[in-house]
Amino acid sequence: MTGAALRVAWYRFGATFRSRRGAYLSLVLLVGLLGGLAMGAIAAARRTQSSFVQFAQNADASDLVVPIATYNPSAGLDAGYYPGIERAIARLPHVRQVESQVELDIAPLGRNGQPIPASEGIGINGSLDGVYIHEDRPFVAHGRMVKADKDEFVMDAATARAWGVHLGEKVRFFAITNAQSLSPTASFATIKPYREFTATLVGVGVTDVGHVVQDDVDAINDSFVLMSPALTDPLVACCANDSFAGISLDGGVIGGLRYEAAVEREVAAVLPKGVPHDFVEASVVEGKAERSIRPESIALAVFGGIAALAAVVIAGQVIARRLQVDADDLAVVRALGADPVTTLADGLLGLMGAVVVGALLACAVAVALSPLAPLGPVRPYLPVSVDVDWTVIGAGMGVLVVALGLLALAGAYREAPQRSARRRQAHERGSTTARVAAAAGLSPPAVTGIRFALEPGSGRSAAPVRSAIVGALLAVVVVTATVTFGASMNTLVSHPTLYGWNWTYEINGGGGLGDIPTSQVTTLLARDRFVAAWSGVYFSTLSIDGQDVPVLGASPGAAVAPPVLSGHGLEAADQIVLGAGTLAALHQRIGNLVTVSAPGTAPVRLRIVGTATLPAIGIGGISHLEMGTGAVLAHTHIPEALTNIFDIPTPGPNAILVRTTPGAGRAAAVRSLQGIIDTLGLQGDGAAVQAVQRPAEINVYRSLGATPALLGVTLAAGAVGGLGLTLVASVRRRRRALALLKTLGFTTRQLAASVAWQSTVAVGIGTVVGVPLGIVLGRVLWDLFVGQIDAVPDPTVPGLWIAVIAAGAVVLANLVAAVPGMIAARTETAVLLRAE
Repeated sequence: MTGAALRVAWYRFGATFRSRRGAYLSLVLLVGLLGGLAMGAIAAARRTQSSFVQFAQNADASDLVVPIATYNPSAGLDAGYYPGIERAIARLPHVRQVESQVELDIAPLGRNGQPIPASEGIGINGSLDGVYIHEDRPFVAHGRMVKADKDEFVMDAATARAWGVHLGEKVRFFAITNAQSLSPTASFATIKPYREFTATLVGVGVTDVGHVVQDDVDAINDSFVLMSPALTDPLVACCANDSFAGISLDGGVIGGLRYEAAVEREVAAVLPKGVPHDFVEASVVEGKAERSIRPESIALAVFGGIAALAAVVIAGQVIARRLQVDADDLAVVRALGADPVTTLADGLLGLMGAVVVGALLACAVAVALSPLAPLGPVRPYLPVSVDVDWTVIGAGMGVLVVALGLLALAGAYREAPQRSARRRQAHERGSTTARVAAAAGLSPPAVTGIRFALEPGSGRSAAPVRSAIVGALLAVVVVTATVTFGASMNTLVSHPTLYGWNWTYEINGGGGLGDIPTSQVTTLLARDRFVAAWSGVYFSTLSIDGQDVPVLGASPGAAVAPPVLSGHGLEAADQIVLGAGTLAALHQRIGNLVTVSAPGTAPVRLRIVGTATLPAIGIGGISHLEMGTGAVLAHTHIPEALTNIFDIPTPGPNAILVRTTPGAGRAAAVRSLQGIIDTLGLQGDGAAVQAVQRPAEINVYRSLGATPALLGVTLAAGAVGGLGLTLVASVRRRRRALALLKTLGFTTRQLAASVAWQSTVAVGIGTVVGVPLGIVLGRVLWDLFVGQIDAVPDPTVPGLWIAVIAAGAVVLANLVAAVPGMIAARTETAVLLRAE
């Protein structure tokens, strides 16, 4: 831009500012509000996706959690905690810190001096050396965390309600010894207490990091009751039945990943024989949480992208209309001797200024919206705060300024006097479709409406016909893709087979650790009229190519097995089926061989024959199968010492997967299966009949509630709003043509019909093209999403809803355009022509 052209542009800006300030203000508000909404949504998507990691960092979560002892005299384990094991782990390379907790054999007494019935089966933990105080700090909703040297305890809100205790209350507890807990008649109601003590409840509404996003198998006992170290220390030697260590590695969750496998091997080497080598890895927990939260972050990001696109498209239309209105003035400026650079610069100064101010307003709006993030299950546990995402703010402002600046420059180039004259000549040829419609004998209002919809016109009568069609296309694509994705999500959540639960019920022998006698259960299941098919399975963790992987031990060719994603299921003892995530982590592919090993056994080579969507079942609270993680292999490869840790004389599978007969009533089937447990005498081992156990991902998706629908409606409203503005502008720009038609004899009804045809044609074209594009986009997005969580891909196209969308788009377009059409039709012709 030359100096002379800049001086002319500045002069013209000052001279025309009063007449153009309304357009500038509209542009500022449009860019500021829509652009701010877009940047705010994208920043919220980033904050939502990282929310669990932030929560874990705030809690100083351990990188590894592993059981280090369990009281089991038959296996040579005469205590639930060995301090030497903790010290040995602390001395291992790359171990930064170790803190432990124990599960105590204690229970609360009510005001009547009797055990509180609701406490039966609820584990009570004790902090030994600061776990949950310095490391793995939980969230406390009311009150505070315990102090190490005080006789205090904290608990979750649900358990507090069940026990009938309140914040600040002193509660009487009693303890029994480990030996008493293994008595065949063990019961807090009948055994004489070993000792009693009093503790003060100082925190209620406690939530552990691991409880925020978890599988159902981990939530069977979702209570959290923690005793302070002052209360725990005197009970460790007598009344602690097992213990866990929280291990922090050098480098934290990210840097410590390179040490994880080595430290796990070293820890396994120092653990007492009989203690399962079951690690809970923070990286796995965080990965699962991030997968679970991803739908909301994706929805927010898509919403932000659509809002950004809408801001650019609608603001671009405002810029184009402003330049079209000024086109006649440019012709005069050109006639007075202005060169092309001067005519190009005319009006750009004001428009670009409005764009920059609008972009700055967008940044302020995005920052103002930041306290609304993150969304999802972690939000209640993070402080509400203003968060400035400089990456999004900087990139968003740059995109708005550059994109709208280029549109303004292109529009100014297009509206240059010499080009607009040639374009007016081209427009005089009219629309071929309109000529075909006239030749086919359609009514004059129909032909006129088609011409209005397809012929942009020129000068002051130019209308944004392409924008109307593109706006309709965008609106239909967005709504159709959203509905398709939402329907597929509903199908996933409501069909357990798609996330690995390929049966009806699971008879669990007791927390994934108990044994179900094989011969007896086989006879009972064969007699049960509700059982169509069943398979016995074993849970453990084995080393596969040097990595610890949770496994499901099954019989080759079992009647009931997880759904296969690729290849085929387990058909022989020398085969293995992997979760898709495990396959990728091992850097293997179907057909390759892997080495499987277990402590005390010789390694075996197994061939990978397929991938499967694995159910989230196994041993609650530690590493177990998940949708994309784990393996299915012959149960003969799992040593009995790992599946029968309690040395039961008649061992068998840890669980039975049962598929019931078609039409079997739920209540009757459960009663019948529960009768099998009663007959086998497994009630005391914690055996139970369990319906579908959902993975954390599905639990989060089910808890989304109206969020996807709300975002979908907002997306649709934004797209329809942009379409409505375009249609209104298009009809208003036809006022002169409507006045001429009225002069030529068109009635008010015919004028309204012309406007209806214009809207119908514009939106009809967008709908015909947009519906299939939206379906394709929705299916593609779903396939990409479901591939991330390793579920069975089964996209759903809701035909009825899509038909309603298509019809509704046409109806809505007519409703939007009807008001300006009626106003234009009822306005006096002289007024319209004089205004022009």
